Amino acid sequence: MEQYEPDRLSAARLAAVRRSFRNGRAALTRRSLLRASAAGVLAAGGAGALAGCGIPAAGTTRGGVPAEDHSQEEKTVNFSNWTEYMDVDESGRRHPTLEAFTRRTGIRVKYTEDINDNTEFFGKIKPQLAAGQDTGRDIVVLTDWLAARLIRLGWVQKLDPSNLPNAFTNLSAQFRNPDWDPGRAYSYPWQGISTVIAYNKKALDGVEVKTLSDLLDNAELKGRVGLLTEMRDTVGMTLLDMDKDPAKFTADDYDAAIARLQKAVDKGQVRRFTGNDYTADLTKGDFAACLAWAGDVVQLKADNPDIEFLIPDSGYMTSTDALLIPNKARHKTNAERLIDYYFEPRPAAELAAYINFVCPVDGVKDELAKIDEDAANNPLILPDQAMQAKSRAFRSLSSEEETAFEEKFAKLTGA
Repeated sequence: MEQYEPDRLSAARLAAVRRSFRNGRAALTRRSLLRASAAGVLAAGGAGALAGCGIPAAGTTRGGVPAEDHSQEEKTVNFSNWTEYMDVDESGRRHPTLEAFTRRTGIRVKYTEDINDNTEFFGKIKPQLAAGQDTGRDIVVLTDWLAARLIRLGWVQKLDPSNLPNAFTNLSAQFRNPDWDPGRAYSYPWQGISTVIAYNKKALDGVEVKTLSDLLDNAELKGRVGLLTEMRDTVGMTLLDMDKDPAKFTADDYDAAIARLQKAVDKGQVRRFTGNDYTADLTKGDFAACLAWAGDVVQLKADNPDIEFLIPDSGYMTSTDALLIPNKARHKTNAERLIDYYFEPRPAAELAAYINFVCPVDGVKDELAKIDEDAANNPLILPDQAMQAKSRAFRSLSSEEETAFEEKFAKLTGA
């Protein structure tokens, strides 16, 4: 199991943190306060702070540290999530799916929107986890790269499959077996995050776009192309365009992808690297085409008929936000029941209709159609089998790889 080592951030990784706070997936859109760059995972408080405070590294056995489960006598569950990541009623104060869960089970959900980015939240909970203490939370939602790290550190509990029959049965195939949690022993996805190519039909003015190569090479798009500040998304899509698998690439493959992108930057093809703020550029037509996140595209298309998207034949990148039960959580069984509830078709459909990200639950289309037929037929929310087959995930990185890769990406983006 990986130890929590008191290393320092390189200049490149610090730049990546600043880049992410400024305009990465930590930036606010209408329904998404999305993820900060993986490069900043140790930034909040600094890894050295743990050593300075005398907090020990994690133990030597994988699998987490269970607490005495008080679910039977304490009918409650403490759920920490991202802002704007749960269905609400018209008043904006009540969460219908959570209230339905409580009516059915008698378990009261203390729901807290206290995750604003991965790095910041990690800094908040790491002292308790490293010290083997209860964080006060039974469920947290973290992006897959940070979820992977907590699993490696042994800071989350192994799930009990007997409490998760719906999750096991209804989990979509594309999310079943990530390399960082084979078989979903420690986590289940809350929502999927897909990276696609979006374009403004009016701004393209007849220019054909089918691949990432078209964005990087077509002189008619010079200065009107946007790429993402998220390394895994931009490099992952480039690897796919080069016929390399982001789940299996080598360091040489990574360097080749960076060189490919650098060539486009040097000739002025790329207008800029952005976070969520690409939405304004795309809507105005400053970007004729760009890499984009599917959840944003759903909203943009609803507001602007000129906005469209495409899935290259080479594939697209998918990441997830994962549900985890931290060590020492007091209400593990209650937490597992709540996780399992969101893998039932009806609650999953209600959630998908509101937040518009990739639903990780099979069998929700009929239920979603009762709520929003357009959403039910939107492949950015419910990917069909053909689209799922094109989904690829970025492989897990070692600490050394993460430092080296982020340094090269920071140089590329000018961070």
